[in-house]
Amino acid sequence: MHKLYFTRHGETVWNVENKICGMTDSPLTERGRAQARALGQKVKAGGYAIDEILYSPLSRAADTAKAIADATGIPARCEPRLREQCFGRYEGTPRNGEKFRISKTCFADRYDGGESMLQLAQRIYNLLDELRDQPDKTYLLVAHNGIARVVESYFHDMTNEEYALAGIRNCELVEYHFD
Repeated sequence: MHKLYFTRHGETVWNVENKICGMTDSPLTERGRAQARALGQKVKAGGYAIDEILYSPLSRAADTAKAIADATGIPARCEPRLREQCFGRYEGTPRNGEKFRISKTCFADRYDGGESMLQLAQRIYNLLDELRDQPDKTYLLVAHNGIARVVESYFHDMTNEEYALAGIRNCELVEYHFD
């Protein structure tokens, strides 16, 4: 069966401060760097048959991917479509803000200068369609929590509410199967 792996970057400064990162480039904390190294060791020891790592151009994901690549020897390259969603006016604001929570359920909302969920889904679904059409390669995608929601929705039916609440922990490794 054709597989795809996904992980979210390690912990960032703004994760600790409970701020929405989006396209803002918040660096990894020391804990985040340790999480990335530990995930690299897990992938190496776990015998995952990953051919290539694709990562977001934002430093928090790039640094995580490079730590995994260093530990495993798996080649890694930047994939610009994996950048996090631009949350416009909400970047740098509290992640649990009531207005942001409501806006996340309005899929055409561009957050005053940002990117809508529909635009985000289009670029990620296009990438996933391309990867699906390469059944001889297994990829590890290293990206962001917003991207994790879209990937989850590509592989599983979700309500709008489930989508808005979905996410994964820093450096959690998730396996998906293309049908």
